[in-house]
Amino acid sequence: MANIKSAIKRNKQNEKRRLRNRVFRGTARTFVKKALTAIGAGELEEAREATRLAASALDKAAQKGIIHKNNAARRKGALMGKLAAMEKSS
Repeated sequence: MANIKSAIKRNKQNEKRRLRNRVFRGTARTFVKKALTAIGAGELEEAREATRLAASALDKAAQKGIIHKNNAARRKGALMGKLAAMEKSS
């Protein structure tokens, strides 16, 4: 446990930010999972909408600095590639 006043404050701030960041990170993960499930099930329209929502959630997390912008771009690219492959096979 921190004894110095600034370290105590820093710990409080870190905890607040961790809890706030958790929401956006969890939301992004949920949307990505839904998109992957829809792609796996072969439901084209649902997969498109889920992928769009997942990309939006990843962008939002990157904009807020919760994940790195390249991380978001890489994950979106992988999702879009899977969606494109599914559309091509349909």
